[in-house]
Amino acid sequence: LSAGEVLKNLNKFYKRKEIQRLGAENGLDARLFHQAFISFRKYIMESSSVSADLHIILNDICCGAGKVCLPGHVDDLFPFFLRHAKQIFPMLDCMDDLRKISDLRLPPNWYPDARAIQRKIIFHAGPTNSGKTYHAIQRFLSAKSGIYCGPLKLLAHEIFQKSNDANVPCDLVTGEERVYANEDARQAPHIACTIEMCSTNTPYEVAVIDEIQMIRDPARGWAWTRALLGLCAEEIHVCGEAAAIDLVTELMYTTGEEVEVRNYKRLTPLTVLDYALESLDNLRPGDCIVCFSKNDIYSVSRQIEARGLECAVIYGSLPPGTKLEQAKKFNDPDDPCKILVATDAIGMGLNLCIKRIIFNSIVKPTINEKGEKEIDSITTSQALQIAGRAGRYGSSFKQGEVTTMHRDDLMQLKEILSEPVRPVKAAGLHPTPEQIEMFAYHLPDATLSNLIDIFVSLSQVDGLYFVCNIDDFKFLADMIQHIPLNLRSRYVFCTAPLNRKEPFVCTMLLKFARQFSRNEPLTFDWLCRHTKWPLAAPKNIKELVHLEAVHDVFDLYLWLSYRFMDMFPDAVLVRDIQRKLDDIIQVGVCNITKLIRASQSAAAPSTAEVSEDFPLSRTQRDTRAISDRHGVKSTEALSIAVEVPGERRAKNLKAYRSATRQEDLKSHGRGSLANRLLREGLLTQEMLRQLESEWQDQHRNGRYGLGSKRDDQSSSKETGKKKK
Repeated sequence: LSAGEVLKNLNKFYKRKEIQRLGAENGLDARLFHQAFISFRKYIMESSSVSADLHIILNDICCGAGKVCLPGHVDDLFPFFLRHAKQIFPMLDCMDDLRKISDLRLPPNWYPDARAIQRKIIFHAGPTNSGKTYHAIQRFLSAKSGIYCGPLKLLAHEIFQKSNDANVPCDLVTGEERVYANEDARQAPHIACTIEMCSTNTPYEVAVIDEIQMIRDPARGWAWTRALLGLCAEEIHVCGEAAAIDLVTELMYTTGEEVEVRNYKRLTPLTVLDYALESLDNLRPGDCIVCFSKNDIYSVSRQIEARGLECAVIYGSLPPGTKLEQAKKFNDPDDPCKILVATDAIGMGLNLCIKRIIFNSIVKPTINEKGEKEIDSITTSQALQIAGRAGRYGSSFKQGEVTTMHRDDLMQLKEILSEPVRPVKAAGLHPTPEQIEMFAYHLPDATLSNLIDIFVSLSQVDGLYFVCNIDDFKFLADMIQHIPLNLRSRYVFCTAPLNRKEPFVCTMLLKFARQFSRNEPLTFDWLCRHTKWPLAAPKNIKELVHLEAVHDVFDLYLWLSYRFMDMFPDAVLVRDIQRKLDDIIQVGVCNITKLIRASQSAAAPSTAEVSEDFPLSRTQRDTRAISDRHGVKSTEALSIAVEVPGERRAKNLKAYRSATRQEDLKSHGRGSLANRLLREGLLTQEMLRQLESEWQDQHRNGRYGLGSKRDDQSSSKETGKKKK
């Protein structure tokens, strides 16, 4: 057979609409059909021989050129294609059973205990700082029993403390921690927990579900759906944005439960200012600069402290204890720290005395429903959540203000804040371990990652739901696939809360799984050996980031210790060293500007380009860095950066601003390059004075830059002669 003829007919077979329809009827969606065809084509084209019946069909299809027999049709390949597809996708033989298992169209039926009682649903709707959660918590405290479900450990811990301070015994339950109100470890009637940890089997009088709008979250939305549909409580108090009212009402309609809506207004006024900050010189006590990346946090905090101001720093990967300490430092009226630099981590979970919110940028990287990274303007919901932290009710500031760092962003921020919040359209779902186990029964040879893939591809949901993003789960499943674990243990390891962008944490999870598979307990000594504990205070930013990763590893150990107590036996000792590590990280964050300077000093030699024949002075290296960073000639960099007095500097500045106006609009800085570099902490006044002195010396000697044209031309001619 001619390989070219066979390939041409195989591709014709693949493109036939009738074949694609037949494939779909046999359980091959577009993705599976494509994968099956690629494998089928490879099998035919690369095999030294194929079965006799398939060879005859291929011969009949390709024999039209010989005119000896009636040619066959490419559709005749379908039975062979389907047989091959079933070999690589065994689930095609049990497709009906798998479709039933992955049918997610009636989630309310998963919770028979909740369906057995008539629950009262009360929606407390309002913006940040409106008192909606306060009213729900008051009902929680007055009940005989209750459960609070929040998105963060900090929020759960706050309710835990409030309850016990009000003489209402309350336990704390998070993924990594259990704290009992009673000394004998007897369960209290009230529980404050992170939402993933709520029990759908225990009866309560009152349940509070906080930040209900997160039911649409691409990664964690399933936890809010589970709590809303499954909590077995007489009263369910739901708190969050009004944008979620319609969805919650529709979901409760499917359970036969009515929703009572209580609307709240903001307790203190919030004003959007008509002017941007423009310079950190305009900061005042009670200001909070919101950044959307760690690098911006580092840069802004260093620039602030270069001005002699002290600032607190809060970002997502900091341990909860460090966040609380930084918040306490900022809130303390007797502390000299009056400025806060933070990410959107302040949007919930911390009570802060902020007068003015300043958005350093209104662009934020996000992860969409498909798990893809996108960079886009912040949403109205995000902007309101963050801006609403200004002027908190009960703080020393009776009203809040919000603005931007840059003038160009202010108009866009006003537009974002004036738009209505987009309604929440769907609630997240996630396959349960029981569903995956049933899949594994039918597909015993499939990997966990493949089981999840097949489940999602076959799952059916109605318009009120969506399947949450499973990329993190699949990443961990692939990472530990080679380690021999039973399915339930493998599933638990893959649901561990970790950031897959942290290589050290991922490596430690791998070591945990490998040790676990050998049935060897992960002792305190083993953990200390692999994390090199004890650890010293950080000397630079890289070491601080590593300490944060080690803290996450301790969190991971504690999380696993509550699921495999025998294999992770030393939770008490690990919690003790985690507290010590928290203290070490706090020291690092308090000295963060020193760490930034140390990091930049360490990086400087590697970035400097030094000629052995003509070594550059320190000032010239600084000038080259300015030139490289901002894409200007070295002479321009010097003439602009150096504080040269008189009309020449003004002329140079005017020419430069005119030439680079578009670049300036896109850059984070504003004004002259010298001022911008000063604000960014890349230059100091001392460096500028040294630049001026060296530049003037070079100018007088005619060695560089603005030396006489005659000297330059003469030198050029001499060089030309030498080259000739």
